[in-house]
Amino acid sequence: MLSASLFVLLLLAGCGDDGTGSPDSSGVNANANKTLSLPLYTETTTPKDVKNQAPHSLEIPSLSTGTANSFIVHTLPDGRLNYCIGYNTTLKANCWTAFKWYAGFSSNNKSWNRNRWRQGEYFNGYGGSGDPFQPDPLLPADVRLTSSDYDDWGYQRGHMLGSADRLNSKEANGQTFYLSNIMPQMKDFNEHGIWWELESFLRSTYDQSTFRDTLYVVKGGTISEGNYTRRGSNNQLVCPKYFYMAILAYAKKYAKTNGGYYAIAFWMEHKANWDAVSSNYAITIDELERRTGIDFFCNLPDDIENAVEKSFYLSDWKLK
Repeated sequence: MLSASLFVLLLLAGCGDDGTGSPDSSGVNANANKTLSLPLYTETTTPKDVKNQAPHSLEIPSLSTGTANSFIVHTLPDGRLNYCIGYNTTLKANCWTAFKWYAGFSSNNKSWNRNRWRQGEYFNGYGGSGDPFQPDPLLPADVRLTSSDYDDWGYQRGHMLGSADRLNSKEANGQTFYLSNIMPQMKDFNEHGIWWELESFLRSTYDQSTFRDTLYVVKGGTISEGNYTRRGSNNQLVCPKYFYMAILAYAKKYAKTNGGYYAIAFWMEHKANWDAVSSNYAITIDELERRTGIDFFCNLPDDIENAVEKSFYLSDWKLK
């Protein structure tokens, strides 16, 4: 089992090439993640450069906005960043999960089959029974959830970074089942409902080499005051009233417009919903920021950030 360490770091500002083909971020960047005063939880085997660069990666929202009071960085044995989480230790709740897709690290790389957890495979001691969900081993026991918190009630354990988003290895897939990456979701929202439809749409339409060179994704639910209810055993679970996705794409074919970047957000009420994906759920990043209080894609240069967050074209995003 992976050991966990708590690092409280001060990180110098820097937002360069993320190693996935996008250009260096340069120019004025007033709202970038310059320092990190939040507790940082990460694997002790994480290379120092990955730990230090993670807050400046383009998918990471501002770490000084929203309800996150800690930052989780999950990496793979080969040192690559798998995904990051903004986490609220007081509520024991995910604030958002941020990750990226690019050539070589895509949902299309299917070296692992989730059904193997049912076939006797284990990850950190979980999975052989068919249930790989587990407490996040990086978090102290008093601020993390366990599967028993979901017992005997009507909500599912809904992935933010989906299991189907990380089928490239056993380790990458196993980490998606950490309960820090999970939020309670209604069955008819999560299981073949609108959330499932949108996740599938992202993989089949946006996570394609013909669409993007790199895709930066943030998924989350609302856990600010008045935007969630308490559920589960002993009311341990924070159940969001709304769920959202923020998406930033970089494509060389658009390099002459806004540096090759374009962005969109999706917002939906957490309720039984079997709709298909459509423009009815699409909003600008600026509007998503207004609704959530989170500053998304803050590590972009200001001129590019301002341009891509204020508007989008439905045709760019294959929407009607």
